[in-house]
Parts: sequence; structure tokens; C-alpha cells
Amino acid sequence: MPRCKADPSIKRVEVGGFKFPLGVYPVEEMTPRAGYTVLFEPADGGDDSDGTAEWEEWPDRYVFDIVVPADRVEPLCRMLFSLIPGRIYPILDVLGQDAYREIDPYISYDLLGADRFLEIVRECRDLFFEDGMIGFGAMSEDPFFYVFVDEHKIITVRAQPELKERIEKILAAFDLEEMSEPAGADSAAHEHRGVLLSDRSADGLRFDEIVESLKDEWHLLLNVDGEKNVDEDGKELGTTAWRIVVRFDPEDDASSTYVEVALAAPNLREAEENAVDAAARLLGDVNPDTHQPAIVLADRLSREQLSDLLKSAATKRRPRLKRTKEKGAEDEPFVPDPAPPETGDLKAGEIWLARTLS
Repeated sequence: MPRCKADPSIKRVEVGGFKFPLGVYPVEEMTPRAGYTVLFEPADGGDDSDGTAEWEEWPDRYVFDIVVPADRVEPLCRMLFSLIPGRIYPILDVLGQDAYREIDPYISYDLLGADRFLEIVRECRDLFFEDGMIGFGAMSEDPFFYVFVDEHKIITVRAQPELKERIEKILAAFDLEEMSEPAGADSAAHEHRGVLLSDRSADGLRFDEIVESLKDEWHLLLNVDGEKNVDEDGKELGTTAWRIVVRFDPEDDASSTYVEVALAAPNLREAEENAVDAAARLLGDVNPDTHQPAIVLADRLSREQLSDLLKSAATKRRPRLKRTKEKGAEDEPFVPDPAPPETGDLKAGEIWLARTLS
């Protein structure tokens, strides 16, 4: 996992001696307060009546919401991470570009060694503890323990009752007290920003490159219902436009190939399946059975975003999609569908763009 560094030219916002993360800071007057709240949550979830539940029922637990100055977030997390067992499920939240969802939530359903998780956290400390565009954490089932650092660098811990005293001792070691309303950056009008160096040197990778690597390293999947298409309020959206980026990884050491596809689909599953098929046809010589496809990006687009994307693509040479050649038949070129009208329903299955990315 390559390292990532914060831009040293970014100045930290400080209010009354309370240091905010480089990537999230208040833009109105406020009084920050370090401390924590603690609540009891009874057991819930785990309904497997239809045999589809991914997780066991969450047990009775205490939930801590913790606010500390930016320079104490990482040390406190190190202490809290010492409570996790040897194998955990990583979690990642990314402030993405989806038109109908602010945060892209990722989770792994594969257990990862805690040592590997912590190694990557150390390597990417500037991203995890300073960048305002990302949150991360981990959870375990036995013992039940959940720790998450959100994009405001507020720490949430959920733990079974047996761990409550140990957590409180850790918080006391950081001079943190229980209070009704601790106040961090999210307690007032605030701004988020990325803080990483944007060059391609060994000390500065692009944000999207690092997120892609994290998804690979931690086996992360987008934690949304692949059969539905709803906004953050649960409103059904029907068929929408999607921008999908597919990566094909060859079995040998050759470079991966990236394809960008814009299409219409009624849900995430169909969008991804159709994008992989379109990308494979575009490349012609890439067989998904030997070149493993991976979904790098899956964002829904507004009509305006779709129009901007297609206009941008029109300035470049439009590639032609190739249908699979049938025995005894000649190659039949497949040209993407014309851009949709500005109003009216979209037709599921339409493909407006398919091009390789450098």
C-alpha cells in the first residue's frame, strides 16, 4: 500500500486552543468542547427470516461519541484499536460524486488481519486522521466491538457491556469527561476539503487512487442494496443515469485496463453488469473470464451531470463497442446510443458512452 501525505501548505484552523483537522473546520463562531457522550443500545437487527441476513444480531452495547482535538485523534484511536481482536471487518466512508447520495459507504464481508489493517492506517495516517473527505473504522463480532472515525474526525465506539469500563479508562487517560453536548466541527456550519498532495511522487498519490487501493486491500464492497435505486431519504428513483468505471486485471503482470461507461439502469446490480459487458465488448480482446473485472466507481448522475460528461467525451474520439463475434458471422460494430433528451424517462439498458481511460 503506497503512502500518502498531506499538503504542508495547508494551515490548521484553531479555536480557543482546540485544533481542528486540516480537512474539516468551522466557518462560523463556535466554542469547541472535547468530551464524550455514552448511551446504552439494546440488542437489535439480525432478522434472518428470509435467510439473507449478512450479520448476526448486534448484542446489547454501549455507544460512545467522542470529540477530541485533531492532534489527539490518532493517539486515542491507537488505544481504542488495542481492544479489537486479531481479525476484523474494515469500514470506509467516502464523500463521493453520486448525485443522490452524499457518502459512499463501503464495508468488507471478509475478515482481515488486524495487523494488516493497522499497518495501512499507519501508512495513510494523513488521509485517515486529517482529510475531510473520508471516514474509516473496523468492527468485530466476537467480542462485539465497533470503532469508527467519521469525516469530521469524531470517533464513535460501540462495544458490548463487558468492555465499557476499559473504554472509560482509556478516555479518562486522555482527560475526557462525559458531557451532554461535546462540540466538534460538525456542531456548526463547516467546510470539508481534501488535504493530500496531488502530485504523483512517492509521497503524493491522488485521492481516488488511494481509495481504489484501499478497496482492493480491504476487500470493500459498496454497502447499498443492489436491487433498489433510492436517494438518501429512501425515495424510489426508478431508472437513472450511471457513470461506471470498470478495471480489468490480467492474470499476468501486465497493466490493468480501465473503461468508463455511461448508461441507464434501474439499480446498482444491473448498472454494474451492463457496464462490465459494455467494457468487455469495447476492448474486444479482453475476456472477463481471464481478465478479472473490478468496479472502481459506480455513481448515479443527474441529467445535467450526464450532459456535461457526454459533451466532454464528444471532444475526444468516440470509440466503438465490439459485439462478440459469432461463428460464421462478421464483426458488427456497436455504436453507443444517442444522448437522451433533457426531460422524460430514461430507458434501462441504454449506453451513451464507453471509452478507455489512461
